[in-house]
Amino acid sequence: MKRIKFSFFPFIFLAILFSGSIDALAQTDDPPDTIIVYPLFDTTFNELNEVVITGTRVSKKIIDIPYSVVRINNLNFRFDKKTGVNDVLQAVPGMFLQSRYGTHDVRISIRGFGSKSNSGIRGVRILLDDIPESEPDGQTRIEAIDFNSIGRIEIVKGNSSSLYTNAPGGVVNFINDIDFPGSFAVQFNQFGSFGLRRNGLKVGIRTDKYGFLNTYSYHNYDGYREHNNEYWHILNTVLETTPSKNTSLKILAYFVHGQITLPGALTKEEFEEDPYQASQRAIDRDLKRLSTKGRLGIRYNAKFGPSLNNVVEVTSYVTIKYFERTSREYRIINRNGLGLSARYVNKSQLGRSVNEFSFGGDLLFQPARTEFYDNINGQKGDQLIQLLNEKIGNTGFYISDNFEILKDKMYVLLTGRYDNVTYHLSEQTLPSRVDNRTFRAFTPKLALNYKVRPWIALYTSFGLSFDSPAKNELESIDPAFLYNHELQAQESKNFEVGIKGYLLSHDHSFFKKVLFEATIFNIMIDNEIVPFEVFGDVFFRNAAKTNRYGLELGSNLEIYKDFNFALAYTYSNFTYNSYYAKTILVDPDGNIKEEERDFSGNILPSVPKNNLYLALSYAYPFHYKASAFVKFSYMGVSGLWVDDANSDQTDAYNLLNTVLGLDMNFGKLNIMLSGSLNNMLNVVYVGFTNTNSADRRFYEAGEPRNYYLSLNIGYRF
Repeated sequence: MKRIKFSFFPFIFLAILFSGSIDALAQTDDPPDTIIVYPLFDTTFNELNEVVITGTRVSKKIIDIPYSVVRINNLNFRFDKKTGVNDVLQAVPGMFLQSRYGTHDVRISIRGFGSKSNSGIRGVRILLDDIPESEPDGQTRIEAIDFNSIGRIEIVKGNSSSLYTNAPGGVVNFINDIDFPGSFAVQFNQFGSFGLRRNGLKVGIRTDKYGFLNTYSYHNYDGYREHNNEYWHILNTVLETTPSKNTSLKILAYFVHGQITLPGALTKEEFEEDPYQASQRAIDRDLKRLSTKGRLGIRYNAKFGPSLNNVVEVTSYVTIKYFERTSREYRIINRNGLGLSARYVNKSQLGRSVNEFSFGGDLLFQPARTEFYDNINGQKGDQLIQLLNEKIGNTGFYISDNFEILKDKMYVLLTGRYDNVTYHLSEQTLPSRVDNRTFRAFTPKLALNYKVRPWIALYTSFGLSFDSPAKNELESIDPAFLYNHELQAQESKNFEVGIKGYLLSHDHSFFKKVLFEATIFNIMIDNEIVPFEVFGDVFFRNAAKTNRYGLELGSNLEIYKDFNFALAYTYSNFTYNSYYAKTILVDPDGNIKEEERDFSGNILPSVPKNNLYLALSYAYPFHYKASAFVKFSYMGVSGLWVDDANSDQTDAYNLLNTVLGLDMNFGKLNIMLSGSLNNMLNVVYVGFTNTNSADRRFYEAGEPRNYYLSLNIGYRF
């Protein structure tokens, strides 16, 4: 394949000129009877010090948080294609998202954490309504995330291990849309290329005593590759009540059922011949995942004290999961969970300074039963080969104190967390064995925030992170053992410094409003957990030392009334400082051999050195009850190394997308039409790298040119 040269220098200049954070830093809620067009970025631009998020374990204004934080409102992606998380979060600097098959199965990476997970999400804590979607071992699948139901998304970038388990890369909190002002019903219909269909109903009821949200979606997709179809039923429900003036009670539930078939990764020769074919191994094994998941949670929140300066919150939840997976064998996994989270927050005056103190804890216990059968062309064999009973538990406690040093100017934040992650595995078939692994760590963090002006803040932080191996990462390549006892937890030292702010000029028509953020980070990692693959089965090992440093820039500015520009740029320089490992190779005859190799000085795979997103959007209110919207966006990604040996690098790629929208109101009736054309130039590119494949199956194609149409019909009661 011809390698494409990709230059970022002109865009880096723009990034420095307009450094900052994306639109999500400023949102507003309009009265229910206000008719207004919402462009990609909210042109009302509330000040940063009015925007509050909860993903930091306390409700806190973004301008007061001493690290990089982003909030995205559902108004910002209402017209966009939103079948996968990459459709919604691609404009966040510091994040890199690889959609494996064009739908929900997306690799989420923040500052390189999670970049080498070949299945699921690792290194980034995923929450749904502040409840972990991540399992106690840190592994996450996000089938329950339905963007027709989501109201806002909060992203904490960088080390969050002092507040959450297994979160060295950060936290993404998806929050269902319960904060609506009045009752409504919306019937949505979404269509697209390659058999994409999504239909459903969203209902919200608001009274003086409670709020109720219920969303059901049916999703079907044939896929742009062979052996790539899927379907999903997704139900999300939130019930919120106020038993008394200063208390609230929420019931949070979801249920998901569906199946995805997998086309598998290709060799370079296969990719160049036909990038959209499936691997023959995937077809022969009928690679697929069948999932049934559910969760029921109850949250109680109370404020008390003379000035309501104390908060107590308790959340309990139960989970169910049934999972069938075909690979070399046929696996059936039954996994149920019981979780509990609690926190206490106190805001008080110490002399002339404000102090905010909190502590809390999390408990998640998840027993699992895994059955292994022969995989006979995708069908389960009759005979049980192996039966494993496993218990995975995570217990963690954290403490946080935010103290004001200079009145309304300088704050110091000190946080720390202790985690105990335990694994117990027993084999119920012969040979009968028992194995255990335990990982413990305390991870502190110190951060400073200094307000140069009420709307501009400088921040810096230093902290430790801890990432225990996930259950699938502990699988032993040696059949004589149940767990891999050589694999250790990944640890890191994290430093960052940055600036964020909001600029507003009432006297100018051009460049009237600007949001900006810039962050420089440096991460030193010991025992980095990296994957390697043997005949389609993935195993894990520790690399010795890794250094990551990078730059995140982003901005959102209103060039002229309702005409907005957005930029997100990430520079990543991630290298192995010291890495000696046994490498498993497969020769042309299929023979396996081991080699001792030195990867020191190599670049981490699956992370682009340069990642740029640009967008121009314009909203035009051509009638007091109707408005039109248009957006053009560009994404440029430099090449990705495919393995630790840096044996090959994928081509850089450049994608152009466009979105059109029409929003019409007829009394209480609302009709919204939208359409998009994605990958307009029909670029053939590697959208997902299957890292460290022993038989060199590294390449999975990104989605070719595709269209997306949406029709939403809503009514306000």
